[in-house]
Amino acid sequence: MAKQNKAEKNRKTLGKRIWNQRYLYLLMLPALFWVIFICYAPMTGLYMAFCNYTPTTKGYFHDLFNAPFVGLEWFRYFFQTDFWSIMRNTLATSLLTLLFSFPVPIIIALGLNEVRSVKIKKFVQTTSYLPYFISWVIAANIFLTMLSGDGVVNNLLMALHIIDEPILFFQKGPYFWWIIAFANTWKGMGYNAIIYLAAISGIDPGLYEAAEVDGANRWQKMLHITLPAIRPTICILLILAIGGILNTGFEQQLLLQNDSILGYSDVLDTYAYRYGMKNGMYSYGTAVGLFKSVVSFALVLSANAITRKVNDSALF
Repeated sequence: MAKQNKAEKNRKTLGKRIWNQRYLYLLMLPALFWVIFICYAPMTGLYMAFCNYTPTTKGYFHDLFNAPFVGLEWFRYFFQTDFWSIMRNTLATSLLTLLFSFPVPIIIALGLNEVRSVKIKKFVQTTSYLPYFISWVIAANIFLTMLSGDGVVNNLLMALHIIDEPILFFQKGPYFWWIIAFANTWKGMGYNAIIYLAAISGIDPGLYEAAEVDGANRWQKMLHITLPAIRPTICILLILAIGGILNTGFEQQLLLQNDSILGYSDVLDTYAYRYGMKNGMYSYGTAVGLFKSVVSFALVLSANAITRKVNDSALF
């Protein structure tokens, strides 16, 4: 009896709290609607990867849940056909991007932290951050123009007598991996540098003053104070970068690739789009996308566990 009265009292208290904060819950409704209907409701389409979905005029859900169930057949088909070439291209561009795009923002942030001129610091920070706001349509055209046969890169290399004739960068497959890595680094380095600069700004100035009293120079203060202080931020961004190692990008790949280098430029995202949307193989495209999501999730968990064991700076 006492427990029943206590439960009823808790329900009344909860109902009273909800009523008292009803306006806050009303403000939360748009976000709740967005999460449920925009983020989670479309995930019902993942079932498409396990059936042979064919759209008709009877409606999406009717076609989806009445499609013949095929289990893991689409995954087997992917592993037996283009899996190795697509994974090679995806990992090559991703690892090259990670190799350049991860340390460059740290170097920029450390360098800007040592600049004493406010004007120079703002100028460098602004110019490095601007590419982040440029759409990939414009960025892709910039790279296509600069790396064309009569572009500035070929003209410069020929003027320096490094090459005798123009290099057709977008006709040679292996070059494409390096172009994507450089483009991704150029576009995102300013944004990530700001994250590191924000972490650096939270360091206690007293640590630098104490180190200066002990005779430490700028390099020593950077090595023994700045870098250890931003290590948690570095670890978190590294976890996210490893988790997204299969997300090599879609727009840049699609806009910069052509048929002559498709064997090197086709990655998981463009492959799923080409077969799923352009060729009408919706179930196959969904299976490829689901495979990528599952592997990315496993990579995030693995990187997080390793980071927790190494320096206890895990994301979760």
